[in-house]
Amino acid sequence: MTSAESLGEADPPGRLDRLAGRVPAVWLVLIGIVSVQFGAAIAKNLFHVVSPTAMVWLRLTSSAVLLLIMVRPRLRGRSRQDWLLVIGFGLILMVMNWAIYQSMARIPIGVAVTIEFLGPLAVAVIMSRRARDLAWVILAGAGVAILGFSPAGLNLPGVAFALLAGLCWACYILLSARTGRSWSGLSGLAVASLIGTVGLTPFAVAESGPSLLQPQVLILGVAVGLMSSVIPYSLEMLALRRIPPGVFGILMSLEPGVAALAGMIMLAEFLSVTQWIALACVVIASVGATRTRRAADPPPVD
Repeated sequence: MTSAESLGEADPPGRLDRLAGRVPAVWLVLIGIVSVQFGAAIAKNLFHVVSPTAMVWLRLTSSAVLLLIMVRPRLRGRSRQDWLLVIGFGLILMVMNWAIYQSMARIPIGVAVTIEFLGPLAVAVIMSRRARDLAWVILAGAGVAILGFSPAGLNLPGVAFALLAGLCWACYILLSARTGRSWSGLSGLAVASLIGTVGLTPFAVAESGPSLLQPQVLILGVAVGLMSSVIPYSLEMLALRRIPPGVFGILMSLEPGVAALAGMIMLAEFLSVTQWIALACVVIASVGATRTRRAADPPPVD
């Protein structure tokens, strides 16, 4: 029971909740994956114009503004636990996005996301309760291992940032599910985005200063924010209300493959045959996990 329900003041489901309820939770996750990875590729292509830290700040700022306007979260009557939860969620969002952008600035996007994926893969292993789910996780893990250790111009800072992003990603999966239950609709995501924006502001201003307010930079930030934050995080939070965090972690095994495709299309970061074999392992594992859990998805909400 959430604090709002215990007070008898639970918000009714919003229009976005009802609309998303008509789409299978698996598809919500898949759409979010494509959006975030192509958004990341676009962002990396703009690092010569906007630094990684500034780009993350623009992402969080644009998503916070848009979500606050759309959702208008109810802040009164929240418990101390609700606030601690959303503050933690906001800080995790901030560090996760900052770390993966720092990694992508140093190593190929497909490799960075592959290493980052160790976080959700660990969640999937820990949360799994069925033998067949564990088999898909093992197959996905094998693909990640092949891709992660194939020659790809790695360097220590890039790997370290990707590992930090992976740790934050694991925390994000768990905190997103809890935040979605405690804050109705997308209220928790809106508030968390604002908290992440405030937390990163001093660093972004110190690094980029007045250039953050240039019209071109602001437009690019809004576009990347929509693709990499608003769309994927909104869909993922809605999906996490209907599928367990462990299953969500297995589905996220598509991330390295989509990231590699985005890097190839947007950044000319082409893959070797070995890397394509690794991606095939990951995709097969994701499809298998999706098929075994299809019956567990609830029917569309009227």
